[in-house]
Amino acid sequence: MALKVFNLRCDREHSFEGWFASTDDFERQQRDGLLRCPVCESAAIVKALSAPYLNTGAPAPAELKQPAVMPTAEQMQTMFLRMAREIAAKTEDVGERFPEEARRIHYKEAPERGIRGVASREEAEALNEEGIGVLPLPFGSLLKEPLQ
Repeated sequence: MALKVFNLRCDREHSFEGWFASTDDFERQQRDGLLRCPVCESAAIVKALSAPYLNTGAPAPAELKQPAVMPTAEQMQTMFLRMAREIAAKTEDVGERFPEEARRIHYKEAPERGIRGVASREEAEALNEEGIGVLPLPFGSLLKEPLQ
């Protein structure tokens, strides 16, 4: 089955790709509110402008191909640990004060710096709605333990 790849954008200007069985499939998912921005969870998704690709039967030019990788589970664990170490080393842990401190930094009431901490989904959504870009940390538990 051939998939259609659309460049998408949310109302907060986050760009991402969506893969669909057809244009109708995209429109149905959009209408039913099934599409969400992977960065901020916004459901206000539109197709972004993209250059068309016409299938003329000739092989696709190399510049249209995407790099690909298939790491092993061990390699993925190593990459996550490296990322966790980098985040821990270059951000300040503000714990439960994360939403408050993120706002203080955004509104220039505190020095600009990288921070990490905890926030509920509602708090993170409120920050994103204010234009304060925060990301969920899927491997946050790695930051709570020693990183050998």
